[in-house]
Amino acid sequence: MISFLGLGRMGAPMARRLVTAGYTVKTWNRTPRAVEGAATAASPAEAVAGAELVVTMLSDPPTVRRVLAEAAPGLRAGTVVAEMSTIGPEAVAGLRGLLPPGVGLVDAPVLGSVGPAEEGTLTVLAGGLPEDLARCRRALEVFGRVVGVGGPGAGAAMKLAVMGALVPAQVLLAETVAYAEATGVDTATLLAVLGGTPLGPLVERVRPAVENGPYETRYALGLAAKDVALAAHGTQTLAAAAGARLADAVAAGLGGADLTAIFAHVAAAGPTGADRPGGPGQAGQVGEPGQVGRDVPQGRTGVERLNPATVPATNGFYSHATRAAGLLFVSGQVALDEEGKVVGEGDMTRQSEYVMDLLSRVLADQGCTFDDVTHIRSHVTDMSLLGEYGAVRKRFITGEPPASTTVEVSRLFRPGLLIEVEVIAALPAGP
Repeated sequence: MISFLGLGRMGAPMARRLVTAGYTVKTWNRTPRAVEGAATAASPAEAVAGAELVVTMLSDPPTVRRVLAEAAPGLRAGTVVAEMSTIGPEAVAGLRGLLPPGVGLVDAPVLGSVGPAEEGTLTVLAGGLPEDLARCRRALEVFGRVVGVGGPGAGAAMKLAVMGALVPAQVLLAETVAYAEATGVDTATLLAVLGGTPLGPLVERVRPAVENGPYETRYALGLAAKDVALAAHGTQTLAAAAGARLADAVAAGLGGADLTAIFAHVAAAGPTGADRPGGPGQAGQVGEPGQVGRDVPQGRTGVERLNPATVPATNGFYSHATRAAGLLFVSGQVALDEEGKVVGEGDMTRQSEYVMDLLSRVLADQGCTFDDVTHIRSHVTDMSLLGEYGAVRKRFITGEPPASTTVEVSRLFRPGLLIEVEVIAALPAGP
């Protein structure tokens, strides 16, 4: 029996393919949803009970951690978990500790969108121990071509490496088309010329969207923003710049639209780069690696406002962080997704995981970890839930704890939010 957790745009057709292939399938989805021919479970633990293979196809690292933590009591020795979401190798490594002894783990994210998921023509990038992959390879082949790429975490790393090239390339193409339109270059001729270059396959894929508007959602722009944000680290400044573009589009309400909506969004956004005040080469822009999107007001020094592409965009009334005098001040983070919806309403554990993950992303953008945090301030709406938050916090802050303040408040700025956490960290020494 195969358990399938997560029935979104990709998960539902993948689960249907397993049913069609003759497997006994039991599914679970946070919002109840059925797949014809498959049993439906009320919880992750119920869904995985008795399963030989558990497939997860979920939205982001905190969700995968939460769902597998809930599923863990139902897992048995000999089961293999195939994590097929796009969450990155660090998140995959963190899953190992959630699984009982004797449960195998394969990281197997996919290349392809809804159409290939329905047709069984995805590319499955599989990492893990050879014996674990061998036990689930036949089932994974139902989804498409399985490419073994290495040991544990290699599939997740390969997926980010690929997306770190593919998504920025599409954003770059959108900027190129916008430039052409702004300077009077005929778009059809531009696409024809680009079609004869190494960019040809990508041009042909997006040409209908350029000419007729975005596709029906196949690869949501919000997910693309998440994927490229995970991929953008270190010296990958182009990926970070693309992430900033996508974050702007998400803030404009396009998170649920297809990635091809970036063409219309970029066209409407106006000039960028050196043509825009504060662009590269002008006062006000800090251009070191990992610092794309930081704006420093002209005429002031010593304070940088930071809005990393790795976290959902702000509403424009605050920055996610500032750096000054060797310190990083991170704004209070809450459990709101890219579309501004509450994540885990009524669930302190899930909201705490989401908040701590956001904090870790902002810290990582500046080369910090929770070990660099000097003070953490937490606001909770119900002190009786403090234990749930504390258990999550211990998973993120594993060393000597920083100075800490926790207060109970009557409410936060959005109904349904249970917790808001802010931190101060010491920045690494160096230029």
